[in-house]
Amino acid sequence: MSLRRALARALLRVSRWRTTGELPESAILVGAPHTSNWDWVLTMLLAWDYGVTIRLLVKDSLFKGPLGWLLRATGAVSLDRDNPKATIEALLAEQAASETFLLGLAAEGTRSRGEYWKSGFYRISQQTGLPITLAFLDAPSRTVGWGPTFHPTGDVRADMDRVREFYAPIRSEEHT
Repeated sequence: MSLRRALARALLRVSRWRTTGELPESAILVGAPHTSNWDWVLTMLLAWDYGVTIRLLVKDSLFKGPLGWLLRATGAVSLDRDNPKATIEALLAEQAASETFLLGLAAEGTRSRGEYWKSGFYRISQQTGLPITLAFLDAPSRTVGWGPTFHPTGDVRADMDRVREFYAPIRSEEHT
């Protein structure tokens, strides 16, 4: 067992969180709800428990100082929200040259609650042909995991309804 996997399992056990689900070798990972920077910690523990590296899109302002080194070391990718095109194009080139590729994005695009989710994950999935895997953090059950995986049908409204339906019962706080 790798050091990362052993560390992840120990930390998950101590914090009383558990992991669940199945993960394809390549996918666009959509994470929700995203309400805290601690979500990143649980996401890394989930990835390490499964023995995978996620290319997680993180806003560029977090890459300053020692946190930037840590984020890059764990596979995070700096995203300039004002001009995301260059970052996405580089990631798409990386994906095309790789047999396995996991790109993680927050469905909301931010930790702030919004009325609508960003659709970037959907567009990237359509561009690459990669399926979408719904990842989640459910505080009441203390579960972090991989939900269903699906290929977009092209009916954005129906597919987004499916995504919202999956996330509807999932809560980021234990007393929500």
